[in-house]
Amino acid sequence: MKIIYDKADVNDITELTRFRLDYLEEDIGGVKEDERDIIEERLPVYYKEHLNKDFHVFVARDEDKADIVGCCFLLVTEKPANPNFISGLTGTVLNVYVKPEYRRRGIAKRMMEELISFAKESGLDNVELKSTDSGYELYRSLGFEDEVSKYHRMKIVLTQSEKSPTSKLRCRWGLCQTILSRGTSSD
Repeated sequence: MKIIYDKADVNDITELTRFRLDYLEEDIGGVKEDERDIIEERLPVYYKEHLNKDFHVFVARDEDKADIVGCCFLLVTEKPANPNFISGLTGTVLNVYVKPEYRRRGIAKRMMEELISFAKESGLDNVELKSTDSGYELYRSLGFEDEVSKYHRMKIVLTQSEKSPTSKLRCRWGLCQTILSRGTSSD
């Protein structure tokens, strides 16, 4: 078996959608059917708009089967420059995933090496990620360090997955709005 490493392109969108859903299933232990439908609808649109612009996907392919067997995402964000990211360009790693039957062969490490090399060549000041316990040592071996900060990491959830299955999330350039399908009313 020979593994080929490269970047995904628009011809890979269907497979990347499946990989993202497989990753989510494994990572969070299941996705509700209505959420899965929305995600499955939105991902191809997102990939078409962002792939190889501000969103890069590094893949491993089994040359014999011509299938993608692993992938990792790099989301590039431009922020106002400061001493921590002087160019303003930062990266976030998402979705490091290798099919179970291909694990423990160094595939994730090699994809991440490709991602880091690309990030350096692209002038990013830093790349961050969130690690599970199982991936922690791999990322440490690649040079990632635990981040210690005087700031607390916080977020506010603005959309609830509990909304009607007919609600849809429309996002473009980081701005999202919920579109609710409304039935006719007799009032």
